[in-house]
Amino acid sequence: MLPRDPDQRVRDVRARLVADMDLWVASADAGGLPHLVPLSFLWDGEAVWVVTRLTNPTGRNLAAGGRTRLALGTTRDVVLIDGEAVAYAQGDVPAPVAEGFRDKTGWDARAAGPAYRWFRIRPVTVEAWHEYPEFPDRRLMTDGVWVTGAAEGVRQR
Repeated sequence: MLPRDPDQRVRDVRARLVADMDLWVASADAGGLPHLVPLSFLWDGEAVWVVTRLTNPTGRNLAAGGRTRLALGTTRDVVLIDGEAVAYAQGDVPAPVAEGFRDKTGWDARAAGPAYRWFRIRPVTVEAWHEYPEFPDRRLMTDGVWVTGAAEGVRQR
């Protein structure tokens, strides 16, 4: 397989963020104990939105630490996103986000009750690669800025 150029990989990442239903969410508590769970998500064009109970490890870790790593794809088609998470109470989530999440996942998380929190995760770093030939140029976003011209509608270098 020939390596994709960075512009194509950015387009592929953005398409995957729209099309995929679930991703892996990694977080850690204050003592560094890691936690990894799959969650459904919505990409709003700028950030990833997930919903989980504030009382479970992921909810506590995201609310307290504000940092996470997200993973999509397989071991041969990898997307890794390091991001900053901000918690939103049920009533503070923008209606288009809640409705988009419901439409995508089939779950209206607004009806889940006050124990659930929404987390808006702003990507800071994005890496993506298909196997080893793309590994050297895997960094597609740095400091929240896409590094290629393919990221239409978002900040670019």
